[in-house]
Amino acid sequence: MADFQSQCSALINQKGSMTEQDRLQRCFELVWDTQMAQFPENATGSGYPRYQDRWTDWSNSAIERRKAHPSVIRTLLESFDWKSLSETDRLSIDLLARQADITEEEGTFHELLMPISQMHGVQHWVSRTLELMALEKREYRQAALARIERIPELIDQTIALMERGLARGVTPPKVCMRDVPNQIRALVTATPEDSPVLACAAKRPGGVSKSDWDSFCAEGSTLCAEKATPAFGRLLSFVEQTYLPGCTEETGWLHMPDGEAWYRFLVRRETTTDLTPDEIFEIGLSEVKRIRGEMDEVIRESGFTGSFDEFCEFLRTDPKFYYDTAEGLVTAYRDIAKRADPELAKLFGTLPRLPYGVTPIPAHLEKSETTAYYQPGAPSAGRPGYYYVNTYDLKSRPKWEMEALSLHEAVPGHHLQIARMQELEDLPEFRRQSWITAYGEGWALYSESLGSDMGFYKEPYSRFGQLTYDMWRAIRLVVDPGMHYKGWTREQAIEFFRQNSSKSLHDITVEIDRYLVWPGQALAYKIGQLRIQKLRAEAEQGLGERFDVRAFHDMILECGCVPLKVLEKRAHAWIEDR
Repeated sequence: MADFQSQCSALINQKGSMTEQDRLQRCFELVWDTQMAQFPENATGSGYPRYQDRWTDWSNSAIERRKAHPSVIRTLLESFDWKSLSETDRLSIDLLARQADITEEEGTFHELLMPISQMHGVQHWVSRTLELMALEKREYRQAALARIERIPELIDQTIALMERGLARGVTPPKVCMRDVPNQIRALVTATPEDSPVLACAAKRPGGVSKSDWDSFCAEGSTLCAEKATPAFGRLLSFVEQTYLPGCTEETGWLHMPDGEAWYRFLVRRETTTDLTPDEIFEIGLSEVKRIRGEMDEVIRESGFTGSFDEFCEFLRTDPKFYYDTAEGLVTAYRDIAKRADPELAKLFGTLPRLPYGVTPIPAHLEKSETTAYYQPGAPSAGRPGYYYVNTYDLKSRPKWEMEALSLHEAVPGHHLQIARMQELEDLPEFRRQSWITAYGEGWALYSESLGSDMGFYKEPYSRFGQLTYDMWRAIRLVVDPGMHYKGWTREQAIEFFRQNSSKSLHDITVEIDRYLVWPGQALAYKIGQLRIQKLRAEAEQGLGERFDVRAFHDMILECGCVPLKVLEKRAHAWIEDR
């Protein structure tokens, strides 16, 4: 940290000795490199070549050092001559300052004291990070081995944070932790070759000799047996014997220390708006009512004569809506993705070059994971994006939801938006790799509505599936503040979800438990979608026949992830300019 401070001070002192543009470029590079050094897993995910041999330092001293980072960044940013910079540069400064402000405010709460839940933690991202590493080069194979050797230190730091959380009454709800022991147990294998930690060694990269690869695998197996497996065994014992028994029985953020203020902050951070939990709750009730009306209309069109609940039960239970094998399900997802790809030219002027694949969620995580998720690629590392789909419990994976889900996670949703952002070469790296949930998830949810223009949702069941997904996100606006701000129980939230959705009880339970350990995040989807839809309506009304949907979509995507207020300002200027 001292080195970072001295480099920032030196850059401030160089004002006048170089152009402000060059100094700003150096600022962005310095901040990005420091962020990658502090969080090396992010470096791997983004394809950054440095710091591949380590994990984030979660010791108390490192956490305290990082707390000084935001104020140092703000001091550096305040040194720039605003008038001499371009509009793009000024926006980049604003976004970096916002990032620093949020990081500083996060530090006033207790998020770091909950390093593990069913949705996140070392049992999730250690093996995933190792799999993302580019092992074609010997130096990266050595870095992967160094990471495996350092797993015990990472586990010890994780346990120390959990112990502090227990002491302060900051833990996930006990009910949400029920599958975590088995997630960890999957990493405690009798033979190292069966460990997910060594999944990175499953396939020899092209250009690596068999002898070099065998040597890497042998050393990895030894380190896994001597270091990783015993460390995860210690974590498993701690979770089962100490942590789980000590976790809170309560299920809302109001029961956390500073819970009400903490939740209001999370709502602001995730939605990038000033909406209050109460306002979002009311928006949710309104959206649930609107979407329910559209769902009832689709039921009538289908010819079904029973009630809403009976139609939902029909969708949940009729065998024709489900695949018999995991292979069949994954193949069908891949077919949807390939049908979507050629339709994109109708809706976008510029498409990303980076490809993507469709693959199952790892078996040791699938039970507690959501239906699907997207793993961004890294153009600089030559790594494609991946759309991960859940094959656990096939009777909870209906065919009628697959089109909307694929448009959200792959194209024109997450893959298209993120890959497009990664290729915006005129933006600094921190903006090309940034993530703002209200923008990114708002875009992906908006993308689901584009399916009709792409030849999807041709029969009533898939149309109902798209409405089910829209309803799913509207329900979040009710149950998330309901549980965390209004005192709803977990059972109340599950029942509200069940009454207004055709999703399976397993999916509903997994989703509610996700909101319990990830408060506020789920609000951003619908809030972002509503804002993008509003901007499109304003553009269509303002431009009339001059409205071009391809140009509108390009405009939305050409700025990367930004807060909704910034997106609004950009869209209004675009409409006025047109």
